[in-house]
Amino acid sequence: MKKFLLAFFALIALKPLIAQQLPHFSQYMLNDYVENCAIAGKNPYVEASSINRYQWFGITDAPRTYVLSVNGQLSNPNMGFGGQVFTDIDGPTRRTGCYLSYAYHINLTKKIRLAAGIQGGLLQYMVDGSKIILHDPNDNVLSNGLQSVMMPEFGAGVYAYSGDKWYAGFSCPEMVENKLKFFDYMASTPSVITRHYTLMAGYKYDINDLWAIQPTLIARYVDPSPVQFDLGARLIYRKKIWIGAAYRNLDAIVALIGYTYQDNITIGYAYDYAITDIQNYSTGSHELFVSMRFREAGHKAAPVAGGSN
Repeated sequence: MKKFLLAFFALIALKPLIAQQLPHFSQYMLNDYVENCAIAGKNPYVEASSINRYQWFGITDAPRTYVLSVNGQLSNPNMGFGGQVFTDIDGPTRRTGCYLSYAYHINLTKKIRLAAGIQGGLLQYMVDGSKIILHDPNDNVLSNGLQSVMMPEFGAGVYAYSGDKWYAGFSCPEMVENKLKFFDYMASTPSVITRHYTLMAGYKYDINDLWAIQPTLIARYVDPSPVQFDLGARLIYRKKIWIGAAYRNLDAIVALIGYTYQDNITIGYAYDYAITDIQNYSTGSHELFVSMRFREAGHKAAPVAGGSN
């Protein structure tokens, strides 16, 4: 029975050989700080954000992800801070954690700035034995019901940008390849946190005084899975209202819509329509984004609706 559980944790709890361990978000262009800690402090305001994602709606115990984050400038406009708490639930497994981050921004030219950021925090992986059906009901290996392991984690990122016109960034949100030992009797474990790499870019083109279009790209890689990328665009009206669409290879087609109220409150919604066989069992994925900005006196409003770009 113990051998079965070790295989279960390796293939289901972490899935290192067949899937990414980190959740992906369809509205990455809005909550970009979660994707790259170097973005903290890019804008002259503090932004608090919430993103709730419900993957593969209609399937019992399908993945659900919740993130609360905040980031902004310190008294020195070249320095930024940030933090986030999150939980990612997938059937009987749960990944919960918190990060604090620091970023420093410098001028490369009059129009181009470069930022580098680091983050650190704690991760907790949990397995709820009460949700696992055992072959032997009298097996006492999971008698405690809930097993968990906690560890430190660190990440880093770099980010280049020119106002609200374009940006490009690269990040590694989890750099330490920790091994997860759920039980004291484990001498070794195949369960490992694998490094993930994220590349993101975007460009805003002003069609006229009312309309703008913003194509964006994000690519994620974890060995040995194939690269997964989202390629899409938003059409923005009066810097307040937008609609958009994206394509995620090997996964889904995404529809986006959102609104910014008085340059302070932003609400965004994304719907993912699966293009894989899972569409036979799910009606799609839903994602809700909400943020609020707090500015000091004299600071100007954000130049673009939604997010920091």
